[in-house]
Amino acid sequence: MKTQDRNIVLINVSGPDRPGITSAMTEILAAYGVNILDIGQAVIHDTLALGLLAQLSPQAQNSPVLQELLFKAHEWGMQIRFTPVTDASYEQWVGGQGKKRYIVTLLGPQITAHQIARVTQTVAANGLNIDRIHRLSGRVSLQQLGQPRRACVEFSVRGEVDDPAELRRHFLALSGELEIDIAVQEDNIYRRNRRLVVFDMDSTLIEAEVIDELAREAGVGEQVAEITERAMCGELDFNESFKARVALLKGLDAKVLEQIAQRLPITEGAEQLVRTLKRLGYRTAILSGGFTYFGEYLQAKLGIDEVHANDLEIENGRVTGRVTGRIVDGQRKAELLQEIAAQEGIDLDQSIAVGDGANDLPMLGLAGLGIAFRAKPLVRQTARHALSTLGLDAILYLIGFSDRDLAETAYQEAQLSQNATL
Repeated sequence: MKTQDRNIVLINVSGPDRPGITSAMTEILAAYGVNILDIGQAVIHDTLALGLLAQLSPQAQNSPVLQELLFKAHEWGMQIRFTPVTDASYEQWVGGQGKKRYIVTLLGPQITAHQIARVTQTVAANGLNIDRIHRLSGRVSLQQLGQPRRACVEFSVRGEVDDPAELRRHFLALSGELEIDIAVQEDNIYRRNRRLVVFDMDSTLIEAEVIDELAREAGVGEQVAEITERAMCGELDFNESFKARVALLKGLDAKVLEQIAQRLPITEGAEQLVRTLKRLGYRTAILSGGFTYFGEYLQAKLGIDEVHANDLEIENGRVTGRVTGRIVDGQRKAELLQEIAAQEGIDLDQSIAVGDGANDLPMLGLAGLGIAFRAKPLVRQTARHALSTLGLDAILYLIGFSDRDLAETAYQEAQLSQNATL
């Protein structure tokens, strides 16, 4: 170690994990007045990896502090390595803290070594350095291996990105090739401080297009389905296509609305997601180009805070083929997102928008986190984030929650509910 350097040493300790290792090591360092410049620790399958960046005081430089650490590590059955760090190397490391940080999240039924290799190659090719890797999904029993499940790994990376949009496009193409979802977000104060989530309804909160269900009951299913598909893919103007589809429903008995509502299939993970968001104090809303009747049905079923959709006109117990009021199209969804955020005193960067169709793109682009959920190709390519391989509750991973966090909040809720009944 050069005398002109300030006696900085990187201490790496690894081996079988047990209580007291970190305490024992830092107690030795404390006895010699050592300053800790950085510390990190991880445990994988009961194996500890502890790193300490230490600056030796003048007292410690001529002491047996490193020898004592070596003896203690041997006593605990651990391996220990000392690496001198020059002033120049240290200052270069310190200088890196000014660079932007990003969170790259991998989500899918399972995550393989090949997928991680390809993702980390893309990270490196874009001049980014991985600081931390963290598994958000829960541990999996050997009996569950090979069964349908979900996995999520989060990478914290840093570096300067000339074109974040281009980086996202790289990952979008890679996600299609690898059949996983890859999300890239700037790691800023808003990422874990979202306060508002707005949802499209049809093919997002529910696995159906309500207008198609109505059309089948009216005997015009094929005609309406064709118009719906073209509109959702962005081939037709939403407002004009919407009016044309609603007109075909003229004369439909209004009693079928309740029957349809009761059989609507709720999207995988929707109930878990909304329940958790409510528990965590989020404001939730449905912004739908569908119909208010069904939005309010879902509002009651899921516990959504508010609904904005189209009012289907009914006269004498029959659908008239018209809607009343302004049509909730893509532009109106974006306006509603802004209005709700303003009313609640929430910054748009703290909002999340989720949808699948072309008419959702304005609100997806406006929200701090816009997610194209099981979306049409045009929407996937345009939106900043896409989620296709898991259910809606995987959105919780994108805001940094782990399965362990969710289990703890569920346990707390159960305890509160139990106490309330006593």
